Amino acid sequence: MSVPLRLGTRGSALALAQSQQTADALTAATGRPVELVRVVTPGDRSAAPVAQLGVGVFVSALRDALLADEIDFAVHSYKDLPTGEHPALHIAAVPVRQDPRDALIAKDDLGLAELPPGTMIGTGAVRRIAQLHALGLQLQVTPIRGNVDSRIARVHGPRADLDAVVVARAGVARLGREAEITETLDPMLMLPAPAQGALAVECRSGDADLVELLAMLDHAPSRAAVMAERAMLATLEAGCSAPVAAYAELAEGEQGDEIYLRGAVISPDGARAIRLSRTGTPADAAEIGKALAAELLDAGADTLMGSTP
Repeated sequence: MSVPLRLGTRGSALALAQSQQTADALTAATGRPVELVRVVTPGDRSAAPVAQLGVGVFVSALRDALLADEIDFAVHSYKDLPTGEHPALHIAAVPVRQDPRDALIAKDDLGLAELPPGTMIGTGAVRRIAQLHALGLQLQVTPIRGNVDSRIARVHGPRADLDAVVVARAGVARLGREAEITETLDPMLMLPAPAQGALAVECRSGDADLVELLAMLDHAPSRAAVMAERAMLATLEAGCSAPVAAYAELAEGEQGDEIYLRGAVISPDGARAIRLSRTGTPADAAEIGKALAAELLDAGADTLMGSTP
């Protein structure tokens, strides 16, 4: 029997679920056993709003464990990763992406358009808060933190204090709680975060055999979509405090597969937004993202960067 590979994961229910799913897929594809190793990150210890914690707060400890050879590879929610490449680490696989859209979980099975004025709705992302404000539905939007289970409990639990929450659909699905979703939100209403719903399987760059092994899990269309979205984010990121959203879809075009990338920069109060799109081939995914970011900036997105609610 081969020595088990050590997969580093955060200890939340969602992190454990997506790591176990990845471990099972790798064992099924390669025959290699995998054991989970829990790693506590600074983001797990803090109660501060996510926007104040900074980029990479949920992945830094996992990366430290990789570099210290305490684990062999790690599974991240791709949207948590900083956009810059790490010189000693390598994203060996982007598995098949879950549905990247956002989801509404509301009392009385109400959809978004059915929520009455004054509805108390919670969410953790400034991107979602801005887009909820932009809808003009007169909702009372409240920033919240916590894992998926605790957020849903604020609507349906014994101590519920909210009428609804908006969360990533992928996380709800990975926990097997899709039945509680009252509406999966159309990207025309709520454009997702770059790389939402995607996982990144990361290992040390020098572990050539492991890089090759983990590549068995890679899904090229998912990787291309995420690459386009994150290239857009990276180009906008310097000094960017405004909510940024992006969603790339692959579709069959007249001359083969095409990427259709939508991007937006929204002021935190939702009063102003710049939304543009661009198409190209999967091979040019990163360039599509960079070009769309440049177009957003040319259209004045930089004027929203320092906006305050």
